[in-house]
Amino acid sequence: MIRLRSAVRQAMAQTAFAALAGPALAHAQITAAEHAARRDSLAARIGNGVVIALGGRTPISDFGPFYQLPAFRYLTGYEYADAGLLILIRDGRAETTLFVNRSTPRRSLYYGAEPDSAGLARDLLLRSRPAADLLPAADSLAGLGLPVYQLKDFEDADFAQADSMTRGTQFIAAIKARHPGLEVKDAHPILDQLRARKSDAEMALIRKAAAISAAAHKELMQKVEAGMHEYDMQAIIEAAFRRGGAERPAYGSIVGAGENGTQLHYMKDRRAALPGEVVVIDAAGEYQGYAADVTRTIPVSGTYTGEQRAIYQLVRDAQSAAERNSKTGMSIQAAQDSSIDVRSRGLAALGLIESSTATFDPPWPADCQRSPRACQQVMLFAIHGISHGLGLAVHDPIQAYYGDRTFKIGDAFTIEPGIYVHQKLLDILPDTPRNRAFIAKVKDAVLRYQNTGVRIEDDYVITKSGTEWITPTPREIQEIEAITRKRSAVP
Repeated sequence: MIRLRSAVRQAMAQTAFAALAGPALAHAQITAAEHAARRDSLAARIGNGVVIALGGRTPISDFGPFYQLPAFRYLTGYEYADAGLLILIRDGRAETTLFVNRSTPRRSLYYGAEPDSAGLARDLLLRSRPAADLLPAADSLAGLGLPVYQLKDFEDADFAQADSMTRGTQFIAAIKARHPGLEVKDAHPILDQLRARKSDAEMALIRKAAAISAAAHKELMQKVEAGMHEYDMQAIIEAAFRRGGAERPAYGSIVGAGENGTQLHYMKDRRAALPGEVVVIDAAGEYQGYAADVTRTIPVSGTYTGEQRAIYQLVRDAQSAAERNSKTGMSIQAAQDSSIDVRSRGLAALGLIESSTATFDPPWPADCQRSPRACQQVMLFAIHGISHGLGLAVHDPIQAYYGDRTFKIGDAFTIEPGIYVHQKLLDILPDTPRNRAFIAKVKDAVLRYQNTGVRIEDDYVITKSGTEWITPTPREIQEIEAITRKRSAVP
């Protein structure tokens, strides 16, 4: 049973956490003027048309808090449920109306009241109408003969195709049914290019989320003990996010001990962490809608084994190679390639692949002629990419996805190489002569490094001063061992 701490000890703990988070960050906020500028930029790119977007719904699964959908928040700053947005664009100029739900007096006593029209005009620079007016207003605009640009109401683009019957999709389908000749286009590719370049205010929010997350990872390293369950570690790190000011985890926390660390998106977090194992902790906080994304792989007993140390250092070296190639004007592909080159040479030296360029027959679709790298043995143990953007979504657009595919000022992104060793990787290979020869040569090494999953992930922003590492929590072997071995004894 944990005793309540005194007010003095509570204050000391809060001060210590603030120190872990680094220097104080100015309170950042996206202004109404910035939201308006975003709408103007969208209008300039569209030229003529009607943008229709629906915001997030009131949660229907439980009584949890509401979080606005990223695209809707990006354009409006409106953080209440069941809203809609219409933007009439003529000759690149936007006329915007927000359609909002109004709580009844009784309901407002439970959940609070939405801002009134005067407040929206003052605080968000948006004129507003009741939500019930959205359908007739959209019908009227659809009759103008302009193309309709839909912003689909998904939270993360990774899952946009998983549900084809969202409220917004049904809304557009109903309008199109009444206007058979209506041209409907996807507005997300246009908006994503705007979201790719982060403003100074967005950078400040991402830095804050990153600082909270980095401090939480360090706190977990200081508290981890053999005998803990994955959920104990999840509780420690998520509590630290909250104390640091995060509204919620930026994504489902991944805490995988031993074999579970070789499953990329393991999220059950129920197993006990055994002495001698490493634990992959992929968890970060969200601050004012902006996400961080941090992963560390730590030894439960305070010290990495020789095999774990070899894999860990290889991943860390791969991350350093990518960092050197993630600067303004450099290609995102060069960063990826440099990281894979390091891992392929290292895996060959460890006997886990036949050579740095050896090939295999993958158990998933791959065009070996068009993308030779996809069929090299290294990709069996280094299955995922190493970078993605950060912003209002944990997988946000970055400028390096577009045009010449080089990093630019305003990019916020991760670097996250990994290596995962488990017998199941050999078990899923197609039974071909090439794969049989591959398995025969590496099976003993796979057993030696069995159940070792290592991922190291950090966050970066590019400013006029260069590429900045914004998640400075321990990641070198000696740093992590110095913290974790203090708590390594089995209770």
